[in-house]
Amino acid sequence: MIAPIEQEIVSLLKHGNKKAMGLLYQHYADTLLGVISKVITDEDLAQDVLQDSFIKVWKKAKTYDASKAKLFTWLYRIAYNTAIDKVRSLSNKDTKEVQIEVSNVYKLSAEGLNQDVMDIQKHLMSLDPKYQIVLNALFFEGMTQQEASDELEIPLGTIKSRLKIGLRELKKIYDPE
Repeated sequence: MIAPIEQEIVSLLKHGNKKAMGLLYQHYADTLLGVISKVITDEDLAQDVLQDSFIKVWKKAKTYDASKAKLFTWLYRIAYNTAIDKVRSLSNKDTKEVQIEVSNVYKLSAEGLNQDVMDIQKHLMSLDPKYQIVLNALFFEGMTQQEASDELEIPLGTIKSRLKIGLRELKKIYDPE
């Protein structure tokens, strides 16, 4: 049986009522912070992830289905996955050091630039919109595949497929053989 407060929160969320966020925070923030803290030990970062989780809850509120999971289970998954994503993004940033001493970025001349590639956004517009949206999110908005999946409300596997197909289509434009 669903608790009355849970029913009220779900109803408020479904109707886009901001009061739901206050109730969610009041009833679930401490527990969700505990879940996040199991993954992220830095207290400030854990608080940031909690806030990111609540933003995702707000954005995905209309997708919640009580027949699939209890409210807490849904919240738990969002918070846990957000924490995992944060850890992965931080570890990716840590492993990608820039070595300026061996970089030739500043040695490029205008002759070395392929002018056809400079207009990539124009060529991007020639693709099917479903590929445009994914490529734009990943390359021009700097989202990770998971972030694009969450933001665009497209399954992660579909994001990966559209990325692969979109890049293949762009390759046909730039390297027609």
